[in-house]
Amino acid sequence: MEHRRFAALDGGIVRVSRLNRIIDFTYNDTERKPTSLRMTKWPDIPYSRWRPTGASVHMWLQIIGKFRLAQTPWINHSWQATLYVTSRGLTTGLVPGAVHNYAVDLDFISHELVARSTSGKTEKMALEELSVAQFHQRFITTLNAIDAPSDFHGAPNELPTATPFTQQTERGVYDRDAAHDFWRALMSIHTVFSHFQTSFLGKTSPVHLFWGSLDLAVTRFSGRPAPLHPGGIPHLPDAVTQEAYSHEVSSAGFWAGGGGIEYPAFYSYAYPTPVGFKDYPVDPGDAFYSEELGEFILPYDSVRRAADPAASLLKFLTSTYIAAAESGNWDRDALESDMGQPGIPRLVRSD
Repeated sequence: MEHRRFAALDGGIVRVSRLNRIIDFTYNDTERKPTSLRMTKWPDIPYSRWRPTGASVHMWLQIIGKFRLAQTPWINHSWQATLYVTSRGLTTGLVPGAVHNYAVDLDFISHELVARSTSGKTEKMALEELSVAQFHQRFITTLNAIDAPSDFHGAPNELPTATPFTQQTERGVYDRDAAHDFWRALMSIHTVFSHFQTSFLGKTSPVHLFWGSLDLAVTRFSGRPAPLHPGGIPHLPDAVTQEAYSHEVSSAGFWAGGGGIEYPAFYSYAYPTPVGFKDYPVDPGDAFYSEELGEFILPYDSVRRAADPAASLLKFLTSTYIAAAESGNWDRDALESDMGQPGIPRLVRSD
C-alpha cells in the first residue's frame, strides 16, 4: 500500500497553465455551518492533543481494517483494505460475506461503532476509554451479534512493535473533541483531494485512509512499471509492499503527526524518486523537501491559516505532482485534463 515513510495563487484562485490552458479553482469557505458542531472547515488539530487519542483510534482502525482485509478479494495496491471518509466518520464500505454483506462505521459525532449486516441486523458499541484488548473483544462480540465473520489477523502492521491486540491491556485515551476535530479535518481534506483527482485522466486511486500508517492518501500513476521495491517496512510482508509499488506513482496525503514530523502535515512523494524531483520548485512557500523522509512536506497549519485553505492545499498537490511528472518524464499531454466542474462534462476534442 502507498506508504510515505517507514513510511501561482491569485485572490483565492489556483491557476495552473499547461498547453495554453488555464484552470481556475476557487473555494468558498465562508458558508454557514451549525454552531452545535463548532464547524469551522479547517479545525486546529495540534498533535499534542491528538496523539493520545490518535494512538487508540489507530489501533481501532487497524482492527476494523483487518476485518475488511480478511473478507475482501485482493485489489491492486491493497485498495481492498482501506477505509473511507463519511459524513459522520470513517467506514469500511461494503464487506462481502458468504451469505450477507457487512459494513462497519466509526461515528465521530455520536461516538460509537456501528456494525450492519444486509440481513437487517445492526449492533452498536460506544467509543470510550478502552484498552486495545477491550476494544478488540467488544468488536468481536459486535461482529458475532450480526453474524459476521470474526476471524482476522490479530496484530498491527507497519509499526516498530507488533504486540497482539489481545495483549495491549493498557487503558486507552479517547478525547471526543480531538476525535471529532480529526474527522472534520479529514472531511475538508477529502474534498480537496477529490477535486484534485478530476484533472487526471490516467489511473488514480480513490481518496482513502490507510489504517497501517493512518494517513489519508490519493495517488496518480504514470502507467509505467516501477523497479522492484526493496520492502523493509516493519511488520509488513515485502510482497505487499512490492505489489503496492509495482508501477510509478506520484502520491500525496495527510497524516496527523508522528513518525518524524511532530505536527499534522501533508506530504507528496514519487516512486521511484526521479532525478531532480527534490529540487523542483513547489508551492506554497511553507512547503519543503524533507531529506529524512524523502518527500515534500507542507504543515497543516500553513493551510489552515491561509486566506483560502483549499486553494493553498490544491497548490501544493498540483505543484508537487508537476515536480514528479516533469522530472519523471510522464506523458502529461495524455494524462491530464481540465479540472472538473459540477454538471459540466469534460470536453472531448476530435483531432
